[in-house]
Amino acid sequence: METRRPTRATLAVLVAAAAVAGGAGVSMPSAHASGTDGFYSYDGRAPLSSYAPGTVLKTRTLSYHVAGIPTPVKAVQLLYRTTDAQGRPAANVTSVLEPDVTANPNKVVSYQSFYDSLDPEDSPSRSIAGDVSLGGAVNDAEALFIAPELLQGYPVIVADTQGQKADFAAGPEYGTNTLDSIRAVTASSATGVSPSAEVGLLGYSGGAIATDWAAALAPSYAPDVNKNLIGATEGGLLVDPAHNLKYVSGSSFWAGVSPMAIIGAARAYGLDLSPYLSAYGAAVFTKLQNASFANVLGQYPGLTYQQLVKPQYADPNSIPEFVKVVNKLNLGSRRTPTVPLSISQGEGGWAEGTPGDKPGIGKGDGVMIAGDVRTLARQYCSTGNSSVQWTPYPLTSHIPTAALWAPTALAWLDARFAGLKAPSSCGSIPAGNPLTPQAPTAN
Repeated sequence: METRRPTRATLAVLVAAAAVAGGAGVSMPSAHASGTDGFYSYDGRAPLSSYAPGTVLKTRTLSYHVAGIPTPVKAVQLLYRTTDAQGRPAANVTSVLEPDVTANPNKVVSYQSFYDSLDPEDSPSRSIAGDVSLGGAVNDAEALFIAPELLQGYPVIVADTQGQKADFAAGPEYGTNTLDSIRAVTASSATGVSPSAEVGLLGYSGGAIATDWAAALAPSYAPDVNKNLIGATEGGLLVDPAHNLKYVSGSSFWAGVSPMAIIGAARAYGLDLSPYLSAYGAAVFTKLQNASFANVLGQYPGLTYQQLVKPQYADPNSIPEFVKVVNKLNLGSRRTPTVPLSISQGEGGWAEGTPGDKPGIGKGDGVMIAGDVRTLARQYCSTGNSSVQWTPYPLTSHIPTAALWAPTALAWLDARFAGLKAPSSCGSIPAGNPLTPQAPTAN
C-alpha cells in the first residue's frame, strides 16, 4: 500500500494539537538534552572571527517537536556565525520548519519567539529538538502562531534570538541573531529555501523586540537581507527600557520582569552591577540568573527598582555604566527601517495590574508603553518610511492583545507576499512620549 505524505492542513492540525497537548502537561523525554548536546558549540579549528556573519558552521535535520512530541514537520537546524551585543563574533542556532515537499522556497516567514528567558535551555531550538522545560513551554504554545504559516506553505525560520547566553532584553543582539539566521538559512542547501527568497518578519512581545531591531539594523548590518525583506509585523513592542523600568515598578503582575531585564542587559554588555545592589537585590539577582517568565510573572507583586539597589542609587541614572547600556537599547536612537511595518499595541494595562498614571509614561499594556510605541511609529513616518501601520488596542492588556494581533498580522504578511501596497497610518498617529537618551545624574 502506498504511504501518503500528510497534507499541509494535516500537518498544521497535528502541530496545533501537539501544542494543546503540551499545555495539558503531555510530554516526552528528548534525545537532544542540550546540556550534553555538542551541536550548540563551535568546535572548528579556524577562529570564529574568520567567518563572515551568517556562515553555516553545522547542520542537522530532525522532526519538529512540540512539548516533546515529534510532528511530521521536518526541522533543519543550523549553527551559524553571528555578532553579539558588543560586536564580537558568536555562534548561534536557528531552525527552519518545512511543512512538506510543496513548501514555497521563495517565500519564507522569520518568526521571532517570545520565549523571554535567561536560561539557554529554554531557547526555541532546544524545544524544537525535543527538549522539555518549564521555561520552554512558551515555545510549545507558539506552535499555534506557527501552524497557520505552515498551512500556507511557508517555510518558517525560528532563531534563538537571545543567543546562546540567553541575553534577555538585549535588543541589538536580538537583531543581529535574527538577520544572520536569515543569511544562514538562505545560504544553506539543506533548508530548501531559495537564496533570493522573500522574507517576512513576524513577532510579538519579546519577538517584537527581535523583529523591530532586525528591521532597524538591516540596512546597515545586513543590506543583503534587507533587499529581500517584504515587511515586518509586530505587537507589544519594547521601545525604551529606561521608561519600562519605571512603568512596571510596583506593579502586581509584571514587576518581576525588571530584574530579569537588568540581568540580561548587564550580561550582554559585561556590566557588573553587584556594587550597586542592596542585600535584597543581590539575593534576587542570584536567584534569577537562569530564570524564565514562569519564575517571575505575578511572583514579585509590588517590587520596585529602589528595593533592588542601595539607597544612594535609587535613581537608575545615578549609575553611569547603566545609563550607557539602556541608551544602547533605545530603539528611538536607531535608524529607521526601510521596509513596510505594522505595529500594534495594547493600552489596557490596568487589567494586568499596571496603572497608567505615571508622569511622562502614561498608559500601556501592562509591560509595554503605548506612548513610546506611538512616538517610534511617528518617528519612522517622519524620517522616510511612509508605509507604517499603527494599530492600538485601547481595552486589552499584553496577553489578550496577542490573540487579537495574530490573525491580523498573518493577513498583513500575506498581503505583502502578494505584492499589495502596504497600508499607512502616517499622519494620524497621536503624539507619544519623548524618546531622548537618558542622562547621568549625580547620586
